[in-house]
Amino acid sequence: HGKENVDSRHGRGRGGETTRFHTVNVAQPVRFSRKCPTGWHHYEGTASCYRVYLNGENYWDAVQTCQRVNGSLATFTADQELRFILAQEWDLEEKTFVRKDQRRFWVGYQYVITNRNHSLEGHWEVAYKGSSEVFLPPDPIFGPAMSEKENVLCAQLQCFLFPTLRHHGLHSWYAENCYEKSSFLCKRSQTCVDIKDNIVDEGYYFTPKGNDPCLSCTCHNGEPEMCVAALCERPQGCQQYRKDPKECCKFTCLDP
Repeated sequence: HGKENVDSRHGRGRGGETTRFHTVNVAQPVRFSRKCPTGWHHYEGTASCYRVYLNGENYWDAVQTCQRVNGSLATFTADQELRFILAQEWDLEEKTFVRKDQRRFWVGYQYVITNRNHSLEGHWEVAYKGSSEVFLPPDPIFGPAMSEKENVLCAQLQCFLFPTLRHHGLHSWYAENCYEKSSFLCKRSQTCVDIKDNIVDEGYYFTPKGNDPCLSCTCHNGEPEMCVAALCERPQGCQQYRKDPKECCKFTCLDP
């Protein structure tokens, strides 16, 4: 990010006259914190973004909603990823849940019933066969809306609103009727987001989120790479001015 008017150095030019040099907008190393669109939570461990949708939808509609934002219903690769999800504050409305202290949302697993005895024997599967996820939930709690005719149930992850319970990772897994309406958790790969919060496609130039609107980078695997900074000279004949935080080399003169 840039610094304005870092110093004014004096040197001797030709003929002995004094020449003033203004060092303006010296480029500094930049750390990029935004790798997800607004409303999404980033997890470095999987290079992924996560978002809870509050509008109640059945499982199949939730699948389509996640696909429309280039994602899928969330599945988890390891306990660390699940703990990250449980620790987040999702800014949820209490009216969308059965109880004020807990919440449930669809995730990308299905429970296949193989034997309808007293214990309802079966096993979890990842909803999408092409997925490489290896984490499978433990035995579920069966939801009250479960139909006796259904042999495939859909996964709901329940977590808690109380901070103490949330940070201890307390949670439950439910196998529920897939046509019940519920909030849901989408997951997508991290992406490049420019300074104006637009999503940038792979290989394109963009200015990343941050304090330097004069930085131009290439988007590669959701990361800004090969960044080049432009240096701006301060406006001439203007003593007081303001830089535009989102436009490179754009100044507003504040002189009377």
